Amino acid sequence: MNNVDFERIKTKKIRYEQSKHKISRVALSSYEKDFELTFTHNSTAIEGNTLTLIETKVVLEDGISIGGKTLREIYEVVNHKKAYDYVKKCIAENKSLNENTVKDIHSILMDNIMVGGIYRNEEVRISGAGFTSPSGNEMYVQIKEFYEILKDKEKELNPIELAAWSHAEFVRIHPFIDGNGRTSRLIMNYQLMINGYLPISVSKEERLSYYNALESYATTGDLSCFVDFVAGLEEMQLDDFLKMKKNI
Repeated sequence: MNNVDFERIKTKKIRYEQSKHKISRVALSSYEKDFELTFTHNSTAIEGNTLTLIETKVVLEDGISIGGKTLREIYEVVNHKKAYDYVKKCIAENKSLNENTVKDIHSILMDNIMVGGIYRNEEVRISGAGFTSPSGNEMYVQIKEFYEILKDKEKELNPIELAAWSHAEFVRIHPFIDGNGRTSRLIMNYQLMINGYLPISVSKEERLSYYNALESYATTGDLSCFVDFVAGLEEMQLDDFLKMKKNI
């Protein structure tokens, strides 16, 4: 199916789990804050948000609004941070991903922007995509099936494949009017984190490879390209963490 060496990544994950307890709280907190900032910036920027990384930092850490930016853009980054915090809280409580959790994530993302957590009742077109998301009753059928199939996928797939499938299938269905991409990236990280892996972030520079891999799944049902993509980012994240441990 793909060329990923899952055993190598799993070995690095074990090393990460063993080493994170040996790192000082200050260093670990700094690492986590840096990821949260980067993830929030990347996940909103990939959808067209124009705040820079530094501007995102100022908004999140200092609570200062940025001149020349719309309120929507400000809310997008603030809400994303809150949604990621909610995901971490669910992980800490060892809650499996389910429909209510996903709706909650979307509601937090859409706070002060639109009513969130409600499935769309109109057709949506994904700009530049070579596939059309299901509309009307078919969308409702597919999103309900998503949660049913998810239970089986949790048993069948390894955590990286599960994270890739959860993201790719959810965004293919596109159940909400807006915010599907941000929601699906949080879902992906939910599945990685609940299984002891590090969360990952897709940068704007990786956008083309990211969209191509998702489109490959949506048009052919072949998940391998996206699994490769997610696995590559996960291994890079693990390598960065282990490098930090070595330098301390």
